[in-house]
Order: sequence, then structure tokens, then C-alpha cells
Amino acid sequence: MSHTPGIRQAQKQRTRQALLDAALVLLADQSLSSLGLREVTRAAGVAPTAFYRHFRDTADLGTALVEEALGSLHGMIAGTLAEADSADERIDRSVEVIARQVRAYPAHVRFIARERHGGVRPVREAIAAELERFSREVASALAAQPASAGWSEDDLRMLADVYVDHMVMTASAFLDAAEEGPRARGRVASRARLQLRLISLGRRHWLD
Repeated sequence: MSHTPGIRQAQKQRTRQALLDAALVLLADQSLSSLGLREVTRAAGVAPTAFYRHFRDTADLGTALVEEALGSLHGMIAGTLAEADSADERIDRSVEVIARQVRAYPAHVRFIARERHGGVRPVREAIAAELERFSREVASALAAQPASAGWSEDDLRMLADVYVDHMVMTASAFLDAAEEGPRARGRVASRARLQLRLISLGRRHWLD
């Protein structure tokens, strides 16, 4: 009997995850605004009433998907920026982190790319909030670099926003290239590195 609450909690978590996973599969071919609650519960294999034990509505489910998709990214790019010894190394590591994330979680990347400017306001706001938080972390990592000496806080945030926007754009490009094979992915990686080198060059001369 003492283990019953734990078992119940584990089952609840499995049901919640089943709903999230089912929604992601369905969202491969449609937007969140067109997704029906019963469609999700049917795909998850649970009763429609079970949905409301975990989410208020599909917008609430979408917000949970945002947290699942972007939560693991916090610190990854910022850590790469902080740990790499040279600008070229930072660029190579950053592009590889993005490529690895797209390979591991293509459905999450597709969801963020589609819903960032989609029709469900709470989800748009959740994505914007996560990317804003991400940008603050990147700005903090950039501030610790010698190349940022003399930079204002506002300029560092602007640069961080450029990096974050580039990350999202590159992730979408990797996703589009996934079905075309290694050559297409290689072209995306090469272009992303060149763009980051252009940003790096501008950074070195910004205070001029």
C-alpha cells in the first residue's frame, strides 16, 4: 500500500507523456490551431476525460511542448560559447550542437519552427519567452569573453539575439535538408559556419 501513490504518480506521468508524444506525431502534418483534443487522446490511447487531468486545453499542451522542446537547450550553446578557445572552434561547436539537436529531436524542431509565428497566442508567447531566456544566457556567456571588453549590455543582448535567431534559422534549414541526405546537410552546415564567421567579423569591428 505504501507504494501505491508512487505507482499512481508514475502512471500519471506516463499518460501525460503519451499525450505529448501523440500530439507531436499529429503536428507533423498540421498546425496546433487545427489540432483537436479527441484526436490527441485517440492517438494516445486514453479517454478524452483523461486529457483534462494534465492540460487545460490544446494551447496548454502546446506550451508544455515548448518547454519540452527548448528546455534542454538552455546552457548548451551558452556553454559552447564559454568553453571554446577560439572563434572558429566556437562556430564549429555551435553548428554541430544544432545539427545534433535536429537529428535527435526533429519533431520538436519542426513544432517550434511552425508555431513560433503560428496562430496560438499562448504558444507563440511561450516560445518567445524561452528564446528570450536563451538570449540572456548567451549574452552572459559573451560578456565573459575578452572580445566583449567595452561592449554595452544592450549591444551584447543585440548580439545574443542575432546568435539565437541564427540558431533557429539553422535548425530549420537542417530539418529541411534532412530528407535530402548528407550533402544537403553539409551545405547547411557550411553556410551556417560562414554566416557565423561574418557575424564574428562584424563583432570584432563593432566598437570601431
